[in-house]
Amino acid sequence: MSTPHKAGFVNIVGNPNVGKSTLMNDLVGERVSIITSKAQTTRHRITGIVNTPEYQIVFSDTPGVLQPKYKLQESMLGFSEGALTDADILLYVTDVVEDPEKNADFLAKVAREKIPVLLVINKIDLVKDQKELDDIVIKWEQRLPNAEIFPTSALEHFNVKGIMERIIELLPPSPPYFGKDALTDKPARFFVTEIIREKILLNYDKEVPYSAEVIVEKFDESDKAIHIMAVIYVERDSQKGILIGRGGSKLKKVGTEARKDIEKFFDKSVYLELFVKVEPNWRNRDNKLRQFGYLD
Repeated sequence: MSTPHKAGFVNIVGNPNVGKSTLMNDLVGERVSIITSKAQTTRHRITGIVNTPEYQIVFSDTPGVLQPKYKLQESMLGFSEGALTDADILLYVTDVVEDPEKNADFLAKVAREKIPVLLVINKIDLVKDQKELDDIVIKWEQRLPNAEIFPTSALEHFNVKGIMERIIELLPPSPPYFGKDALTDKPARFFVTEIIREKILLNYDKEVPYSAEVIVEKFDESDKAIHIMAVIYVERDSQKGILIGRGGSKLKKVGTEARKDIEKFFDKSVYLELFVKVEPNWRNRDNKLRQFGYLD
């Protein structure tokens, strides 16, 4: 008798900067989530899909859990809390330096989950010895007694295979939810905006990256090339000046770095045009958050 096909939704949650996106990209085997060392890099729920003839895993990376300071962050928290309600398996990611008391309310919700919870303690390459690791594991066992614990280093690919094997074991029998050739449920334009946003996060400090949003206004694709026109929105004229730089030098650097990654992602040559516009206080305006895809 043949084994039934398995499929399920695996949602990745946790506080900012614990390595959720690195782990997701490792599990999916493709660069789906943007990764920088800055907190709050992921703003949307990003889906990455793993297909084999036997199973389909729909991974969902979510924004880091935080106390919202403005409407955009309320929307981000909504994506994370929503991930608790529609998963077959939950991956709660922490790391060896994080205080388990951080965002205790959200953790309490995770502890009440009836679905399987895999607790990933990331960055164990930073631990001095086995005793230190044992102490961290005990702390987490007390907070999430029903979770299975996986000490991991996503950066060094340590124990990621073990997590993947356990996920496959736990998947429920189900037909696939998406086509078997799908890598993600997001459109091509979404990844262009994420790549450009990643370059902004890497090239600027302070408030500029968090005040920036990217919209692709033109995406013309032919067999060999793609012509992309994108607008970067910021909240103030001063941020626009910083983003463009003297004689346009900073914006040109962002454009060059983004174009190279977009070409790699689509395996085509890319002509990328970037523009900067000011949209005052967009992070607190419902109509703008809706336009930028944060509100339904």
